[in-house]
Amino acid sequence: MATPRVVWLNGKLIPGEQATVPLLSHSFSRGSAIFEAFGVHESPSGPATFRMDEHLKRLRHSADLLGMELAYSDAQIAAAVAETVRANHTGRGLIKVMAYWGEEAVVQMVPDAPLDLAVFSIANGGELHLDDYSGISACISKWRKLHPETVAVEAKAVGNYLSGYLARKDARDRGYDVGFLLGTDGFLAEGSTESVFLVKDGVLLTPPLGRILAGISRMSVLEIARTVGIPVREEALRPADLDEADEIFTAHSGVKVHPVARFAERELAAPGPLTKQLLQLVDDTLNFRDERFAHFFQYL
Repeated sequence: MATPRVVWLNGKLIPGEQATVPLLSHSFSRGSAIFEAFGVHESPSGPATFRMDEHLKRLRHSADLLGMELAYSDAQIAAAVAETVRANHTGRGLIKVMAYWGEEAVVQMVPDAPLDLAVFSIANGGELHLDDYSGISACISKWRKLHPETVAVEAKAVGNYLSGYLARKDARDRGYDVGFLLGTDGFLAEGSTESVFLVKDGVLLTPPLGRILAGISRMSVLEIARTVGIPVREEALRPADLDEADEIFTAHSGVKVHPVARFAERELAAPGPLTKQLLQLVDDTLNFRDERFAHFFQYL
């Protein structure tokens, strides 16, 4: 029988079933919650988080972009993560930090209170398939990425993921695992929760920032690639670039390099040579075999 989950909520550890909000809370009924999700790993020195410092920096940036106030400092949130991981004996798993307005708000559009904060520590398994490098299928979604002048697309906000839900559902309805969103300008943006990478003639290509979320996994893959001398270009990419790519992979918190085995009706090497090289580098990093990227981890 699984051990009941314990959740850190506003300074206290409570049973998971008590970590709830009213249905009319602002963040539930209006999608105003912000969040971060990042890995926790079992290192020789104990539990270690993957780039928690960067994730908490982005959480604060999301709050700033949306005019919200976090009630806790980064140091306090980091301490809450450590406390939650230990309380749940998580091992390899995923941390999810949620900042939200939990009070009921029937008509109020702009709350002025600091955000509530909850920390979840979820062990791998069940719904989670962390570090599963098996090939996936992808297509271009019929939906478009939100325009940056309509919402703050760089904020990791719950409401922004409705388009991601639609893209994933569209892809699955058509027999694919993931759908890639184009921007309203017609250029490649990202997936539902994934950054997208292409390989063409030995060069690693990915869309630039500005119309996409600044993914921490994306940033990490780029840093690893540049460190080992892989040519990298961040540039606007059209759908035709996907059709002509030698290799395609995605990057997200659960799988840093996820090879695409089929794009539309085209079969691809999964992993191809460069993707395979990055996969090995990422695997060595996540298993603490590559000291060059030791700064990616914060120990609890």
